[in-house]
Amino acid sequence: MKFDALDWSILVAFLAGNLVLGYIVGGKVSTAREFNIGNGRTPWWAIGLSVIATYISALSFLGAPAWAYRDGLAALAIHLNYPIVILLVTSFFLPFFYASGVASIYDYQERRFGPTSRAVMSTIFLVTQGLSTGAILYATALVLQFITGISVPVSIVLITVLALIYTTMGGMLAVIWTDVFQAVVLFGGAIVIMVALIIAMPVPILEVLANLKASGRLNAINPTPDITISTTIWSGLIGMTLFHITVYGANQMMVQRTLGAATIGDAKKAYLLMGYMGFPIYFLFFFIGVLAYGYYGGKPFANNNEIILQFAADSGVPGLLGILAAAVLAASMSTLSSAFNSMATASVVDFYQRYFKRDESDAHYLFATRCATVMWAILIIFPAMLYTRSDGSILEVISKIGSYFVGAKLGMYALGFFSKHTTERGLMVGVIAGFAVIWYVATGTRVAWPWFCLIGGAVTIIVGWSLSRILDGKQAEWSAYSIPGQRARFAKRRTTVEGNWNTVPGDVDKQAWWLVVYLVVTLLLLVLLEALV
Repeated sequence: MKFDALDWSILVAFLAGNLVLGYIVGGKVSTAREFNIGNGRTPWWAIGLSVIATYISALSFLGAPAWAYRDGLAALAIHLNYPIVILLVTSFFLPFFYASGVASIYDYQERRFGPTSRAVMSTIFLVTQGLSTGAILYATALVLQFITGISVPVSIVLITVLALIYTTMGGMLAVIWTDVFQAVVLFGGAIVIMVALIIAMPVPILEVLANLKASGRLNAINPTPDITISTTIWSGLIGMTLFHITVYGANQMMVQRTLGAATIGDAKKAYLLMGYMGFPIYFLFFFIGVLAYGYYGGKPFANNNEIILQFAADSGVPGLLGILAAAVLAASMSTLSSAFNSMATASVVDFYQRYFKRDESDAHYLFATRCATVMWAILIIFPAMLYTRSDGSILEVISKIGSYFVGAKLGMYALGFFSKHTTERGLMVGVIAGFAVIWYVATGTRVAWPWFCLIGGAVTIIVGWSLSRILDGKQAEWSAYSIPGQRARFAKRRTTVEGNWNTVPGDVDKQAWWLVVYLVVTLLLLVLLEALV
């Protein structure tokens, strides 16, 4: 099946829509703060869709079906934890960052511990985000190569330029509103692909599902207490809960857009949207992979990341290849634009402004941030080239890479929030020890990667706290930027609620408790899915 005129018209219309929307929004940006976090008037639902579209990238659109094609719905266990994650992030992280008025969330580390910890945390973010964004570029380049025959390296450059244009023009406002547009295209495209798969099945869908059940492909809950298996219910609800807390609570790219919400309630509602939509969206992507297994009879592919692309080509459905191309580009560009903007913000705020040009004009910092956006877009091309050697699920590959670093993030924020005696010197030793242990576990044992965050975080916490006591002794008072310190500060206020939303770090909103109920319901539905087929 060739990429015909209808497919091209769909793809060109999508790209043109992005550029026009970026141009319209970009003309309204006049300050560095607007470029970094928006104007404070963006609706919460737009911020929420932007959060969802940013994390659910081309890695999910191609990698999740590839993963499920190999492991079945068991791979979904990694993504069951969003309700718990969002409850904790909205209770502990967002109140800290929203009330601070900063553009970089790593400013918290300096206020809590000192400038070194801020620089370390920001550097970890830049490195891990650069690697993951490179993977997203590669995933999208696979699509263009499959469709047009353009080589992956050339495709990587073309995609980067497209995302860079509107990101440089409009900053965070352009990122959010193009994300909204891209989210509609992304999810609509995924639904079309799923329906096309069901219709194209060579036998009735109920028979396909029965065969998938017989082969264990519909079993989403694996209760095996084996830490060498990455897709058990325990790795999903324990190990990956901690992993995703660092993604949504300690990641500049995710939190940055909520800092520009009109109220803390809007910031929390934006995240709650992810808490509720995470499961059905990831179920959709993984279920597509399971259906593809049924359609192709489990035959092997040279590169599993191309399974959905192959189906679009084989199906013969007019315009399906164009819809798929637009959906994957939407998934990719939403994440690319967010990465470019957040990495540029962190670079300028945490390093350039902090150490080199402290008291320049707002226009200077706006220009510097735009220059940094271009710089990171160029640099990210290099790791993207490295992923061309990977033929496994790119979603799993990048998750493994990220798991090396999230333990340090988890430990640094846990000690900052809940430890009275941790100091910067002890913390830095703990971070180094955590990296060393994770390196050993990853290279010298069979422990599955979802547990790396728990192990690395635990080592960072234990060593960091212990060395702080040895090097600096007991601290007389709680830091003002710990949970007890914040609660003491808020105790002096007449009210700690703003529009039915808690402003005190550590207080759980009553609206968030429904996420626990939602998690229980999703687990029951997964059990019923296999039982009733």
